[in-house]
Amino acid sequence: MQPTAVRMADKLRILVPVKRVIDYAVKPRVKSDKTGVETNGVKHSMNPFDELSIEEAARMREKKLPVEEIVAISAGPAKCADTLRTAMAMGADRSIHVDVAEDKPLEPLMVAKLLKQVAENEKINLIFLGKQAIDDDLGQTGQMLAALLGWPQATQAAKVECDGENITVTKEVDGGTETVKTKLPMIITTDLRLNEPRYASLPNIMKAKKKKLEKKSLKDYGLEEAFRLKTVKVEEPPTRQGGGKVEDVDGMIGKFKELGIL
Repeated sequence: MQPTAVRMADKLRILVPVKRVIDYAVKPRVKSDKTGVETNGVKHSMNPFDELSIEEAARMREKKLPVEEIVAISAGPAKCADTLRTAMAMGADRSIHVDVAEDKPLEPLMVAKLLKQVAENEKINLIFLGKQAIDDDLGQTGQMLAALLGWPQATQAAKVECDGENITVTKEVDGGTETVKTKLPMIITTDLRLNEPRYASLPNIMKAKKKKLEKKSLKDYGLEEAFRLKTVKVEEPPTRQGGGKVEDVDGMIGKFKELGIL
């Protein structure tokens, strides 16, 4: 049974930012000088929350919604091209790689300013972003971008539905769910319950090699690198101390008193 097409006032032009991060299955190691995390020789992959964003954009097209184009974008070193190829294999039509030095990653505000320019240049009306990147866990870019563009936003989406001219987003909150509804243009940040991303199949990986990957710089968007934050020190979490056994309740109370809890 074919899905029913949904009428919308505007064709969907979707932007999906994707970030190259240390693979979620790899345990990060702090550099010996404690200036950051070691990335050389470490497996990288697409940020898991960004995979959800690409998947949701692809599903909107599969639901026969009027998706005109899905554009993936990444800002980082040359190896980000591999991440963008994966995004195109998962459903993006083309991609933009903004060249940024690996040792000088952009801060959330600069990323938001970049995405604002891209959205305006590409006439984007819907942006899917992962709610956070698993390398820095800042979770700020989507909200900053919404403020810069003046668009409505729905964060941490667990379900996205299109009903006529409206987009309805459901997310989990303390004690239940919250549902918000708005019209285009809008920004949605994705959470883990939204969907299960597909694997990039070999045929689609081969097709992705023929899709357009455009290389840009910050200057092409009228921007220059600006850093407002300074990393003072990066440290491993303290080693967890082993527990101890007590013989009875009196022993437990005595131990609490010894530790100053009681």
